[in-house]
Amino acid sequence: MRKTILWFLGMLGVLAPLGGAHAARPVILHEFAGSPDGSYPTATLVRDKTGNFFGTTQNGGNPGRDARGIVFKIAPDGSESVLYAFYGGSDGAYPYAGLILDASGNLYGTTTEGGGSGTGCQGYGCGTVFKIAPNGTETVLYAFAGGADGWYPGGTLLLDKAGNLFGTTEAGGNTSKYCISEGCGTVFRIAPNGAKTTLYLFCSQPCARMAPSQSPA
Repeated sequence: MRKTILWFLGMLGVLAPLGGAHAARPVILHEFAGSPDGSYPTATLVRDKTGNFFGTTQNGGNPGRDARGIVFKIAPDGSESVLYAFYGGSDGAYPYAGLILDASGNLYGTTTEGGGSGTGCQGYGCGTVFKIAPNGTETVLYAFAGGADGWYPGGTLLLDKAGNLFGTTEAGGNTSKYCISEGCGTVFRIAPNGAKTTLYLFCSQPCARMAPSQSPA
């Protein structure tokens, strides 16, 4: 089984004087092994005030066909905890992007698939915006339905002071003749109560775009 590793370069090595300094050696904090662990941790990490790292893996987690990625925590001593393992149903699947952390210790992220049935998503789901509480409980804040709503939210979110989340979808949105059949992507906002507003619709050429007030909920 192919293994992927999470590693961290010590700052002392990075900041060492150039003259005669030895190259910094990577310190392996955790080596992923697949299921029930995770695999393919491609996104950036987020760190809390006590030195814990949080991230996602695209695959691994639950055994068998339900191994659809995880949210993990790496303690300062290198020990790993799987905070949540995705099954690929309404909870989401394949968290490709990194996480963000609020002041209460809640994590927020996106899955590129899952979330339920959606138009143009093979009935599997067009992606989700999710929240992971410190105890590992997952809440799906929004499940994309495809089409004008958008689908494949693969980027890292932004969080403002009012608790609104902002992100992008790779596809969906404007499906005019100037866009691919799945749409050219969107910029969206998720309010703290889960209400979604489409802020912008991308087009491959100049075309009519919906104003936020006209966007699908």
